[in-house]
Amino acid sequence: MSGYIDEPDSMLSLPRVAFIACGCFSPPTPMHLRMFEIARDYFEINGTHKVVGGIISPTHDSYGKKGLAPSLDRCAMVKLAVQSSSWIRLSDWEVHQPQWMRTQAVLQHHQNYLNNYINSPGDEEQNGPLPGWLPLGLRDRKDPIRLKLLCGADLLESFAVPGLWAQEDIEEIVSNYGLVVITRCGSNPEKFIFESDVLTKYQRNITLITNWVPNEVSSSLVRRLLGRGESVKYLLDDLVLNYVMRQGLYNVKSKYITDALRPNHLNFNRSYMDNNKNTIQLDNVQSPQSDMDESDSPLRQQTRVFCCGESTPQAASAAAKLLLNRSGPGQAVQVITVQGKGNMISEVYEESQAKKQKMLQGQQL
Repeated sequence: MSGYIDEPDSMLSLPRVAFIACGCFSPPTPMHLRMFEIARDYFEINGTHKVVGGIISPTHDSYGKKGLAPSLDRCAMVKLAVQSSSWIRLSDWEVHQPQWMRTQAVLQHHQNYLNNYINSPGDEEQNGPLPGWLPLGLRDRKDPIRLKLLCGADLLESFAVPGLWAQEDIEEIVSNYGLVVITRCGSNPEKFIFESDVLTKYQRNITLITNWVPNEVSSSLVRRLLGRGESVKYLLDDLVLNYVMRQGLYNVKSKYITDALRPNHLNFNRSYMDNNKNTIQLDNVQSPQSDMDESDSPLRQQTRVFCCGESTPQAASAAAKLLLNRSGPGQAVQVITVQGKGNMISEVYEESQAKKQKMLQGQQL
């Protein structure tokens, strides 16, 4: 669950930890968010830490990676992607800096802000609004919060790439903050730790968590599909996909990729139920949309007949005749009756029996 719930007393005394993920997020994928959920489950199920928040920090535009969308767009997509989460939030501090920031500097800024906020007297809000990434309820306790870098196994492997990371940065990140590494089943992250003197020295600060539900969808894969004009529906959050299409990011050009906004036919069933709420009794239905199927599309109204206990006998009679005279397979018919229309239903039944009798007589002749 993403929401905050009542916590057992045993968690109130656990040391607090927050996760931060740094990267391009161009675009953010469901796996970026799943890493946070997997990490929180691991720490809380094992009873080692209380997780207070998750932070996504997109990199600066000057990072210059191929396929990197403008930071404004990447931040907007992250905000759309995390809107269903109550604890994962966007930090745009990094993208507003004059230039690209090293990961160590990003960690240092957020770590210092967290603990300064906890220890401050509480009037710093007068100097301006608090950053949106700041987790809720931090001042419920005065103990410090340890910020850990959340990443995939590929980042751990990148430490071994010559010239990519400064050795002093790696040592400071692992020693002062720590790593939470989400690995794939069958990978061998222990090998990379063993082959690095720095990682081996601080291996107690590295938490390896196996993701048992593999998801190979990456940002680069999504960009490739978009550039080829292929569908990425269900590979991205619908709101993120809609943003990509509206902004024309990643050379998206396919008309096949349908609008990610809620189609009109998904709203039809709710509108229908609302318009008839005074005459239709729905028992044990929590949401009108739970009864929706493909026949609820407005595009199929020419072949759908509603007999809903209309307010006048004339209207009900007309609907009943349409029901009797319908022909052809695949027509969606919904018949809803209410009290006070017993005579009308009886007339419909008698007329139906009369027609059947005439058909039988014609077959005998």
